[in-house]
Amino acid sequence: MSGRKPFNYSFLSFFHHNVNGGMLLMITAVLAMIIANSAWGGIYSEIWNYPISMQIGGFNLFSHHGHPLTLANFINDGLMAIFFFHVGLEVKREILVGELSSFSKASLPVIAAVGGMVLPVAIYLSIAGIAPESRGAAIPMATDIAFSLGVLSLLGKRVPLGLKIFLMAFAVVDDIGGILVIAIFYSANIQAGYLLIALGLFLLLCLANYKNINTIPLYILVGIAIWYLFLQSGVHSTIAGVLTAFAIPASPRLDVRKYIERIRTSIETFPKGESSEVILSKDQIAELKNIEGASNKVISPLQSIEDRLHGVVNYFIMPLFAFVNAGIVFEGSLSDSIGNVTLAVFLGLFVGKLAGIFSFTWIAVRLKLVSLPTGCNWKGILGISILGGIGFTVSLFIANLSFGLDHLELLNQAKIGIVAGTLISGLLGFFILHKTLPKRESKKRQNSL
Repeated sequence: MSGRKPFNYSFLSFFHHNVNGGMLLMITAVLAMIIANSAWGGIYSEIWNYPISMQIGGFNLFSHHGHPLTLANFINDGLMAIFFFHVGLEVKREILVGELSSFSKASLPVIAAVGGMVLPVAIYLSIAGIAPESRGAAIPMATDIAFSLGVLSLLGKRVPLGLKIFLMAFAVVDDIGGILVIAIFYSANIQAGYLLIALGLFLLLCLANYKNINTIPLYILVGIAIWYLFLQSGVHSTIAGVLTAFAIPASPRLDVRKYIERIRTSIETFPKGESSEVILSKDQIAELKNIEGASNKVISPLQSIEDRLHGVVNYFIMPLFAFVNAGIVFEGSLSDSIGNVTLAVFLGLFVGKLAGIFSFTWIAVRLKLVSLPTGCNWKGILGISILGGIGFTVSLFIANLSFGLDHLELLNQAKIGIVAGTLISGLLGFFILHKTLPKRESKKRQNSL
């Protein structure tokens, strides 16, 4: 039983932290589309081109090869680096103590995620396989963790723990796949000098981790330097966030058992029973400060940073990113805005993710390579596989990298496909799970028996 605690805490804590943020994403996306097609559309488009800077003398941190970043660039290349830093922390935690911490735990979600990446790409290329449309093949690969968990949360306690864990696990593997795709296929004009210095700083952080240096500001400051160097190197700057996350120490400075012993010793200095004293002695104040200091040391930098960032990422960065990038402009009728890329992305997310996740899971179970998660059946796996088609955040991010300002028409088509695929997958997945999961009343009766 004790071995399950970090496993359950790992997923459930992230689950509770993300559900409301997922709902907020859709609200901001709808708001962006309304504004983009209103009388405010021109202002909406222009404001993101406003240049920003953070200058010290002649050096501007928010610049790319001497040119200041626009507000959109800063959000997509800067704030999203923090998003991917958070993703990197999540991936590292799951590899260390979560569902990816052993071969037996990781097998099923990895197999499901591979199917959920391969089939969407194949479907996309079968529809839009000629350049420049083919550049968007990776768009339907990703599953938006916050969004999909937000939909799942609407079903409350009816959802078995095994299904929640399965969704979280293959979505984490999806994130790893997305990170690799961004690093390999969306890098251009590599500047080796910047890249070598960045890798040197990364190795410095790894050395600090090895030497048990847990000073968080050190990792943050060096991480910012790595981000700037990646921004200049030609490798997408968000990869800097992932690399920095992997270097963050996961071990606390103080063992939990020693922490508990220290607290017990400190508590003994206080009088037992009720006391009317409101003024503490110097010794008591010192003991309370010792407890406070020990509390900070018993939480690892990885857990501490991840916990502090989850609100910023899920309630500010991701909604802001959605607001900037989901502003689809409909020119003429809706049919005029739809093209091959729209259909390819939509079918990749809705059909490809469903078919890939479910079929690869079914084959692996039938071949007895893995077994279904505890408390799960095939109807539940079907519903979760459909929810896998909620791509949104990372899909929008890859769409921007694929087409950008050079192919605005194709980018608009991709955004329509992403929103449509996400909506249909979310609604149908919720409907299937709502119909197939046991009702609360029957579950309570079973427990009473």
